[in-house]
Amino acid sequence: MRGTTAKRRPLSREELAVWHWAVQGVRPLAHVKPPPPPPPPAVAEPPPVVEVPPAVVTRRHGPPPRRRGDFSVEAALDLHGMTQKAAHAALLRFVRASVEQGRRHLLVITGKGGATEPGVLRREVPRWLEAMHPPPLAIVAAPPQHGGDGALYVLLKRRR
Repeated sequence: MRGTTAKRRPLSREELAVWHWAVQGVRPLAHVKPPPPPPPPAVAEPPPVVEVPPAVVTRRHGPPPRRRGDFSVEAALDLHGMTQKAAHAALLRFVRASVEQGRRHLLVITGKGGATEPGVLRREVPRWLEAMHPPPLAIVAAPPQHGGDGALYVLLKRRR
């Protein structure tokens, strides 16, 4: 609807962390005032869950989802700008660490690729995940709010 203003929800801490990581090297234009800095967090941030530089790893607070069909992202990995070799290694470390920590609902951001063909990571990441032992229960494209065709939801098997 044109001409109307939609009410937007505030960004979560995870979304703010991803945004700040994505724009950390960006310089403002000389004639534009920079936006005010984000307010400090009300509660001390937990330490990072997984060390996988330069990827961004986030975690959801609270217990894992209990309802069938609820896909709350527990951790995310951004592979933008990585080579295939670096992305493959980061993905393996990320999934292994997630399994060890009992996380099941993951978001892997691959990027969409070029205008004419999908990117290499977008094509290869599902293959790498399927080749893991045991393979994930599900690998599906994320909805637009989590990256759409440039991101994947990964559902890991429950650890016994």
